Amino acid sequence: MTVAQDQDQTMPQPAPFRRAQRAAALSLSEIVRISEAARALQAEGKPVLTFGTGEPDFPTPPHVIDAAMKAARAGQTTYPPTQGTPALRKAIAAQAGFDFDPTQVLVSTGAKQVLSNAFQATLDPGDEVILPAPYWTSYGDMFTFCGAKQVVVETSAETGFLLTPEALEAAITDKTRWLLLNTPGNPSGAMYSEAQLAALADVLRRHPHVWVIADEIYQHIAYAPFASFVSAAPDLADRTLIVNGVSKAHAMTGWRLGWGIGPASLIKAMVAVQGQSTSGASSISQAAALAALTGPQDHLATRCDAFKSRRDMVVSALNTMPGLTCPVPEGAFYVFPSCAGTIGRKRPDGSVIETDADLCDYLLNEALVALVPGRAFGLPGHFRLSYAYSTDNLTEGLARISRALDALTD
Repeated sequence: MTVAQDQDQTMPQPAPFRRAQRAAALSLSEIVRISEAARALQAEGKPVLTFGTGEPDFPTPPHVIDAAMKAARAGQTTYPPTQGTPALRKAIAAQAGFDFDPTQVLVSTGAKQVLSNAFQATLDPGDEVILPAPYWTSYGDMFTFCGAKQVVVETSAETGFLLTPEALEAAITDKTRWLLLNTPGNPSGAMYSEAQLAALADVLRRHPHVWVIADEIYQHIAYAPFASFVSAAPDLADRTLIVNGVSKAHAMTGWRLGWGIGPASLIKAMVAVQGQSTSGASSISQAAALAALTGPQDHLATRCDAFKSRRDMVVSALNTMPGLTCPVPEGAFYVFPSCAGTIGRKRPDGSVIETDADLCDYLLNEALVALVPGRAFGLPGHFRLSYAYSTDNLTEGLARISRALDALTD
């Protein structure tokens, strides 16, 4: 027996990997899994059209790229302040339209990190977060990671996919820590008016322990007048966190730059969390975001008009298809049609469409169109289609969906 063999017999075997309990329920989102399935089909040479991701197809504005290049050449490549550069925080506070101080602003590596910072800084096991459904898929996993409970309140097309004051009142308990509002919303495109936000605020005034996260990342992609929660309820600003960023409106998803605006005490706690994770957001991205906020803004209206035109085309087409009913969203770049009329119908191979996920699987594999089922957003019986794609691709994709639905039988 060799020395190595002898050592193999006497050395203890390594323990199997053990996942932390707080991360036990975390996994890749269904959106990511569908995107990966679509890429696998594309790798086989199949012409899959993917309408599953929320990313504008427009380029980052040239003046933003120029500012980033200038910053890099000027040596702005060292560690930035954890909370964000003073110039950018001042610009963020100014563009918010309220009496905010730059000390109330935190700049992060994307709006997603702002949300994560907020939850990690405030949630304890057993705390509750009220989450209207349908909702963006990542919210729930963020709560779970903190040991908190998501209290899902379902909405419907009949209520415009909006949370009502009555439903909010019924969901609040003594353990409620946050209400999370996303307006305009992902995946539905629903948007609260100032009066609707004010009605929710009336409920919250009776429950001073409940704070509000207003995720307003789609603020500039709105087809009706946009209202911030703070504009509707300025007296609740001392328990409101506004979340925003440059990703969607300025087509800067890859720059990973978002921000939160809130009470100084909350921002201070969030800065402490960020300081032990990523520290400051990229210095170059901050220079680019500063240019986006302070430079020319004409592209915002131009691109919003383009999205509205695509919305109208998509909604009109979907409402002619058997089994689908598509409301008209007021913001963002998604539609969230009901597919209830397709449930129970048969595919050409004889298998039955039993769920929204079955329908999306059918459309991916037979029509070569990638969509996301409503169950991923907490409201089965629907699917999400992003129209942040070219008109040509949308036209072709809608034609494929129509043909595939026509092939279903009773």
